[in-house]
Amino acid sequence: MLLCVCVVVLLATPALSYLDEASLDSQWEQWKLTHRREYNGLGEEGIRRAIWEKNMRLIEAHNEEAALGIQSFEMGMNHLGDMTSEEVVDKMTGLQIPLNLDRSFTMALDDHVSKLPKSVDYRKKGMVTPVKNQGSCGSCWAFSSAGALEGQLAKQTGQLVDLSPQNLVDCVTENDGCGGGYMTKAFAYVQQNGGIDSEEAYPYVGEDQSCRYNSSGMAASCKGFKEVPVGDEHALAVALFKVGPVSVGIDASQGTFQFYQRGVYFDRNCNKDDINHAVLAVGYGVNTKGKKFWIVKNSWGEGWGNRGYIMMARNRDNLCGIANLASYPIV
Repeated sequence: MLLCVCVVVLLATPALSYLDEASLDSQWEQWKLTHRREYNGLGEEGIRRAIWEKNMRLIEAHNEEAALGIQSFEMGMNHLGDMTSEEVVDKMTGLQIPLNLDRSFTMALDDHVSKLPKSVDYRKKGMVTPVKNQGSCGSCWAFSSAGALEGQLAKQTGQLVDLSPQNLVDCVTENDGCGGGYMTKAFAYVQQNGGIDSEEAYPYVGEDQSCRYNSSGMAASCKGFKEVPVGDEHALAVALFKVGPVSVGIDASQGTFQFYQRGVYFDRNCNKDDINHAVLAVGYGVNTKGKKFWIVKNSWGEGWGNRGYIMMARNRDNLCGIANLASYPIV
């Protein structure tokens, strides 16, 4: 079987030949124009072009395998094309896991919920705001936290309001703003502070500022939080079904994640013990091929993934550690 796969891949390889120099030149110029990239001289551009070209070839090779059914998802070039995976993790993640995690707030798994619905999607229930872009600020934790609070606010009041990640970046002293942070610390801040401002009252700028929370712009409050039992995907599904969108942490260091476009994401190299990025689980489901997935909202803009979302493999040995650091606020 392995020999057959290798032969098929080798036969498919010539299809990559269309990425000749002339074609790459044209695509590079178009990519720079689309994403408004300008570089300081030919030296910097040469470096970025080489990274982009390497990423292009990775994407094309992967998609050849996807077309043959070897891979369960497709990849596509996006605005991260001239960045290495290491740079993406350094500039566009930001999850900081506390050294001494207090698990005293772990949710009690409801024994009465043994049979879950086949699918849950809170986007269809009006509990998920539009996809945002954190930029080069390590504020993923703030977007994940705000998203979970937005879901609970919508559930309680019927009103979907964009809350302010910048409020969290600037004011959660237990976290490090654009330098990174953790979701439960954000929930604890909102509880102790008496609320969080709306995005309209406290707009996102993507850099550290002094705290300027104003209660006149307060749009949501928090009574506390709960954490999902570590590594328990069934408990995560129960939390999604019973509560709403859940803040989760994942490993986002793989190039396959950087250029994910559609399908059910699975990369056996994704490390569940090296979690670096906070995102928001907004549901789960199963596709027509029987592959189970989590519906995950990222904060890298609508140009990433499938309009800002990724379907991550579910019940595949806790892929990327998605159930290790899951939590949700009590509103």
